[in-house]
Amino acid sequence: MATKKTKKCKDCGAGTKRKASYPGPRCYSHHRARVAQLKNYSHAQHIADTYGGLTADEYQQMYEHQHGTCAHCRRATGKTRRLAVDHDHVTGLVRGLLCKSCNRYLGHARDDPMFYARAIDYLNNPTAKQLGIERYGETK
Repeated sequence: MATKKTKKCKDCGAGTKRKASYPGPRCYSHHRARVAQLKNYSHAQHIADTYGGLTADEYQQMYEHQHGTCAHCRRATGKTRRLAVDHDHVTGLVRGLLCKSCNRYLGHARDDPMFYARAIDYLNNPTAKQLGIERYGETK
């Protein structure tokens, strides 16, 4: 009966006994590092192709300037899902980094500053308040 030869991780070196069960062949640690490297490369390539040559360093510079949060809501950090590059659809100029929700909200507003002015007016003086209707909904 033939014995199955165990592959060794190509990144660990010749003297190691770590099994390489992942493509490459690589051990788990080197496989995860390779996946992260490819993910970062892919993101950098996407922003460069989509936003006029915006580099990964420029993206990081904007991220740090915004203190690692969405420029709009300042809650999303981009740790789970990277922040989206926001740009003006008329001029094409990059403006900053937004979370998915804020980027969609801004798109829904069609970049109209009056949209936000009306939203502020509504929050300060809602219709029910104007009509003297006081009902309470659930609070969390």
